[in-house]
Amino acid sequence: MPSAVNTATVTSSDAVKRPGYGQLLRTPGAWTFLLPGFAARQPFAMLTIGIVLLVQHTTGSYGSAGAVAAFTGVSMALFAPQSGKLADRFGQRAVLIPGVLVHTVSVSALTALALADAPLWILFAAAVPTGASVPQIGPMVRSRWAAKLEGSPLMSTAAAFESVTDEFTFVVGPVLATALCTGVHPAAGLIAEATLTLAGGLLFAAQRRTQPAHGLSAAHARVERVSALSVPGVRVLAVAFLGIGSVFGGMQVSLTAFTEEIGQPGMNGLLYGLFAAGNMLAGIAVGAIAWKTGPRRRLMLGYAGLTVTASLLWSAHSVVMLGALGLIVGLCIAPALITGYTLVESLVPASARTEAFTWLTGAVGLGQAAAVTVAGRLADGYGASAGFLVPLAGTALALATLVALRSRLAPRAATRTVARGVGHRVPVTVD
Repeated sequence: MPSAVNTATVTSSDAVKRPGYGQLLRTPGAWTFLLPGFAARQPFAMLTIGIVLLVQHTTGSYGSAGAVAAFTGVSMALFAPQSGKLADRFGQRAVLIPGVLVHTVSVSALTALALADAPLWILFAAAVPTGASVPQIGPMVRSRWAAKLEGSPLMSTAAAFESVTDEFTFVVGPVLATALCTGVHPAAGLIAEATLTLAGGLLFAAQRRTQPAHGLSAAHARVERVSALSVPGVRVLAVAFLGIGSVFGGMQVSLTAFTEEIGQPGMNGLLYGLFAAGNMLAGIAVGAIAWKTGPRRRLMLGYAGLTVTASLLWSAHSVVMLGALGLIVGLCIAPALITGYTLVESLVPASARTEAFTWLTGAVGLGQAAAVTVAGRLADGYGASAGFLVPLAGTALALATLVALRSRLAPRAATRTVARGVGHRVPVTVD
């Protein structure tokens, strides 16, 4: 357990002196779940673009491809929180192993059906278990950090680190999936996704020593039980993350359609990689800065910047301009994502944090699902530029909700109790 957990009170001066990535990565046992977790989350960024590229190849329609991907995203959004709740209750390993196996079989079935020119409704049916069984590696890793860093100022550094890791996967994943689909075979992206999910997921599940205490353990016998979605702040954050999902989904479909329009489909991975690289670079910076402003204010400012920059995407008509705008949009996403995840630690009891993280991840997936559907239809009917209107609308609606309901993001209590050894509790001040 980090020494910061034994500190009775975390003050604002501690926040200013918050240690950086070096001390975070020296947390005992961190590497045992970071490395397998990194491998296991790579496929997440490959799934949607892999489905879009394969189904568009077999049907010739971005609308149909977006609809199949949307079924996957909606299923993930609906089932991910249930997976998180079960992980909080029974432990991550008990949920992850069967989930990884089901996902591998489901992706394989969807791939085979698409190649066989199955009717669209059959692809929809196959997409449901594919999305429902997506392993929630990111929330599980965040939950392990939260368990290790309870009450420590390093928690916000961990949130930034996880955002950087997520965005690195969105640099590598879409580029890899696009290269495989365009250079090897249209199904190669999904085949690689299923293979990496199986290998990485089982390896992560094997790391039992860093698994957070779950609901059936003695350590959690008297822990407060709540549903994460019953916390008002989680619901507000979920709306914000829906808007972020609309950016991811709208960018994926619209960039694919744009590069097809100009006759350079291979540029899709590069453009999306620039977008994700901006997100990753901003995440590194956010985690390295000792912020004097609170997370709520940072969330509002970051989201306002995201909305403004997303509103300009539709006007880009060249690769250079779109690449530059995509990079700037990516730079604006990281502050919103990181502060949203950081707020969970002060809003939600430890016994429901995995569920809370999966609600936010699921909200991103749901926003992405809606975006790929709408953007796909717009791209089919009006061209690629029309698809970029989806991120504009999604972020604007989410920002309006954040502004109206920002008071619900206040910490759940002025102080909270954290473990300090067996049977001992220490009050920790929430900044």
